[in-house]
Amino acid sequence: MYPRLVIAKNKFAYNAKTLKEHLKSRGVSMMAVTKSFCADPVMVDVLTEVGVDYLADSRIENLRSMESTLPKVLLRIPMRSELEEAAKYCDVVFVSEKETILELNEEAKKLDKKLQVLLMVDLGDLREGVLQEDALDTLAVIDECSHLSLLGIGTNLSCYGGVIPSEENLGQLASLARKYRGTGKELSMVSGGNSSSVTLLDSGKMPEEINNLRLGEVLILGRETAAGEHYLDLHEDVFRLEAQLVELKTKPSKPMGEIGMNAFGEVPYFEDKGPMLRGILAIGKQDVDYEHLTPREEGVEILGGSSDHLLVDVTNVPNIQLGDVLSFDLDYSSVLTLFTSPYVKRHYE
Repeated sequence: MYPRLVIAKNKFAYNAKTLKEHLKSRGVSMMAVTKSFCADPVMVDVLTEVGVDYLADSRIENLRSMESTLPKVLLRIPMRSELEEAAKYCDVVFVSEKETILELNEEAKKLDKKLQVLLMVDLGDLREGVLQEDALDTLAVIDECSHLSLLGIGTNLSCYGGVIPSEENLGQLASLARKYRGTGKELSMVSGGNSSSVTLLDSGKMPEEINNLRLGEVLILGRETAAGEHYLDLHEDVFRLEAQLVELKTKPSKPMGEIGMNAFGEVPYFEDKGPMLRGILAIGKQDVDYEHLTPREEGVEILGGSSDHLLVDVTNVPNIQLGDVLSFDLDYSSVLTLFTSPYVKRHYE
C-alpha cells in the first residue's frame, strides 16, 4: 500500500551503535532522541537492543507508549497541565521554571517517586533555559525538593537561534558545573547539546565537563547539524518515501487563466516551459513537507502540490507509466511530517 515510508532497520541500528560507541570512547553518554519518528515502536526496539543510554522525547504521549527498559527523558520542559503524567511516565524531566519544579515535586510526592530532573541553561540560543545568573538559585530550589533528584544541567543550541556550539559557550556551562560542584553538591550530567555538538567533540575543544549529548538528526540522517555535513560513516538513507502515480498526462506547464491564491493562501508563479508530461502522486502537504523531498529517480522534478496531491514533471523519465512508484530521499522536516501523518504506511526492511 502507498504512500509508504520505508525504514531500513539495519542501517538505523548501525547508526545507533556507531554513535553510542563513538561517544562512549570519549566519556560521553547518549540520549537517543525519538521525537522525529514519533517513538516508532520498531525503532525504539532497535535502540533498546543497541543499548543507548537514554530514550528522549518531547511528547508525553510518545514516552507513555514506549515499551523499553531504558530510562525515559522528557526533553521539552513540561506544561503545568501535564506534570502529573510527566512524573508518572518519565525517569528524567527537563526543567527551567521554579514554579514548575515545585509543582513537579508535589506530583512525584503523590506517587512516592524520586524523579530526576535536568536544569536547562540558556547560553544564547534563546530557546528554553534559565539565564546563567539565575542558575545557582534555581538549582538550590531543586535541592530543597523532597522528591526530585538533580541529574544535571544542560543547554540547547542551534535549534532556534542557530547558535553554533563552541568552546566558549559550552565552557560557560562547564564553568557553572564547576561552581555548583564547588558547593559540595553532586552533579552527574552536563548535557552539551544535540547533533550540532558532535564536531566540537571530535575537534578536542569540547570542555571535559560535558559528558552527555542528545542525538536525533545525526542518528536518523547521518549528518551533524551545525553545517549539515555527513558524519563518520553513518547511513544517510535510513528512510525513503515511496508514492504512486495516479495521473500521467501531457499538459501545459503554466495554468490557464488569471492567477490568484492557491490552497495555502499563496500566489504562485509559473514559468512557461511549454507542454510537459505531468504526473500526480497520491500524497500531499497534509502528509509531508514536500518542498523538502529529493527525487531518487533521475529526471523527476517536483513542481508543487496541494493538500492531497504532489505534482511532478516526468518528461525526461523514460518508460514511465501510470501506477509506477517514485521514491524520494528525506530531510529532517520531511521525516517529521511523514511520521506524524496517519495516512502514510510504514514498511520495514
